[in-house]
Amino acid sequence: MTTRRLTVGQALVEFLAHQYTVDGDVRERTIPGILGIFGHGNVAGLGQALKQYNVSDPTLLPYHQARNEQAMVHQAVGFARMHRRRATLAATASVGPGAANMLTGAALATANRMPALLLPSDTFATRVADPVLQQIELPHDLGIQVTDAFRPLSRFFDRVQRPEQLYSIALGALRVLTDPAETGAVTIALPEDVQAEAIDVPVEFLQDREWHLRRPVPEKWALRAAVAAIQGAKKPFVVVGGGVIYSGAEQALRELVELTGIPVGTSQAGGGALNWDHPQYLGGVGATGTTAANRLAAEADVVIGIGTRYSDFTTASRTAFQNPDVTFVNINIASFDAYKHGSQIPVIADARETLEALRTALAGFRVEPVYAARIAAEKRAWDGVVDEALIATGAELPGQAEIVGAVQAASDPKDVVVQAAGSLPGDLHKLWRVRDPLGYHVEYAFSCMGYEIAGGLGAKRGLEALGDDRDVIVMVGDGSYLMLHSELATAVAEGIKLIIVLIQNEGYASIGHLSETIGSERFGTRYRYLDKSTRNFESGELLTAVDLAANARSYGIDVIEIKPGATAVSQLGVAVKAAKASTTSTLIHINSDPFAYAPDGEGWWDVPIAQVSESPSTRQAYAEYVEQHKKQRPLLG
Repeated sequence: MTTRRLTVGQALVEFLAHQYTVDGDVRERTIPGILGIFGHGNVAGLGQALKQYNVSDPTLLPYHQARNEQAMVHQAVGFARMHRRRATLAATASVGPGAANMLTGAALATANRMPALLLPSDTFATRVADPVLQQIELPHDLGIQVTDAFRPLSRFFDRVQRPEQLYSIALGALRVLTDPAETGAVTIALPEDVQAEAIDVPVEFLQDREWHLRRPVPEKWALRAAVAAIQGAKKPFVVVGGGVIYSGAEQALRELVELTGIPVGTSQAGGGALNWDHPQYLGGVGATGTTAANRLAAEADVVIGIGTRYSDFTTASRTAFQNPDVTFVNINIASFDAYKHGSQIPVIADARETLEALRTALAGFRVEPVYAARIAAEKRAWDGVVDEALIATGAELPGQAEIVGAVQAASDPKDVVVQAAGSLPGDLHKLWRVRDPLGYHVEYAFSCMGYEIAGGLGAKRGLEALGDDRDVIVMVGDGSYLMLHSELATAVAEGIKLIIVLIQNEGYASIGHLSETIGSERFGTRYRYLDKSTRNFESGELLTAVDLAANARSYGIDVIEIKPGATAVSQLGVAVKAAKASTTSTLIHINSDPFAYAPDGEGWWDVPIAQVSESPSTRQAYAEYVEQHKKQRPLLG
């Protein structure tokens, strides 16, 4: 057996550099780069290895410097979305706080079923110097360290306690990373001493290796059952999730719904599966959905879920589907999702393969003319609502809907909008008119404040790796911006262009609105100076000392400030076009009215309300909650 003498860090870097994902005719590197922040836990192991290969072969596994460990994982997720989960980035962090900072990112990747390879460092496997700097000590179990917190957040977790374990652990990690049904955060904990240990590595471990994505076809019985259910339906309705995007099934979906006339609503992850103006596309469905999608979903007798997790926002907390005889046909590569809602027709298969099979089997089926007319009428009505909502009002402070409209109008059809948290995801789900399969990336499984800039940077990296020069437009509120904006420095350092639209509404607008609806009167959601007499932030003056535009400018990016006024929205459109014409990153700052809401889509979200309260607003909200709660259904079958 031929071997090479390498450290564990060097062997892992070479191994990762030779992994390839194969999806049909597409073959690309599974891990084309690694993000890292070095500390004593990884500087002598992976850090040394990356430096060595940077000298001998800079393209082997390119290193990207980051500013925040959580943001590294967000970048990996944004990158993976643009590559339809065929490729992602690795991220290395030091022991203790460096590793702990990646935990939120790990949870986000796993919740979204997005691949991300995490390489947190660990304390000495030998324990020769215990307790080392940044080590936690638990008297009942000295073996527990920060990295153990990754276990419940990862789809795969292991720790390389001995150099010989690297082979099986690395192969196991890549298996999960490239499995469409299992993927998520994949974590390999690397003790700092083991990273630097030498081992004779078989050359076979370092050679090119291909991981073929599974695209299973539907079982015959499941396909027959699905076809029978659809053919017997009077009001079928399709719910599309991210699985359609990751499978590359947009054309198959389009052909099926054009053949059958079945209407489509999308989850946040499914945005882009159909263009907004397709006759069968009714927009988002669920809590942040449109009236068109939600009204037809409520009456559907057969719901065909394709690649969806059926989150509470998609099901409007299980109030979206009101037909007492509703049947669920769930098409999903993961059996965990295919069996949701008690479905007796779980089609555990690839989305594209199943849609193509359904297109053949349903060749003679089409929805009845009355239902087709209803679909068209509801779509026309909602499109009209959106047309009106996007028009500039000329108000001193524009509403968020107007801002969305101006950004949309100034963007190109293939541009990618990125968002994650606050009120923007709901507004975008209703109002953003998607024109490309990759044009809509709203991280809404974990809905992580602070994802936007880092995730947008990852998305832009992913597009550049594909040779795609489209713009990435990050829309972010002041709350999320304050959570995590440090990767602007990374964008500047690498010359990566982002367009950031920073909407300042002086607080947590989304939760403020929710707080109002549940009777808590926006408590704690405004950015104000502390009123020391009342001990709250409700009656103080606006927190004017914080200048977010100046903060962005300090990173070295271009900043366009739009002052409040009747022409703010038109200025925003001009600013977006100027940002698109620029070759460098631009942040556009605009103030908005947090009390100007987007149109209601007739969706509901279950947020429990205090059953006993001295507050009249809470008592009234609870009475309304009880009425809404009556619509909630177990959805079994």
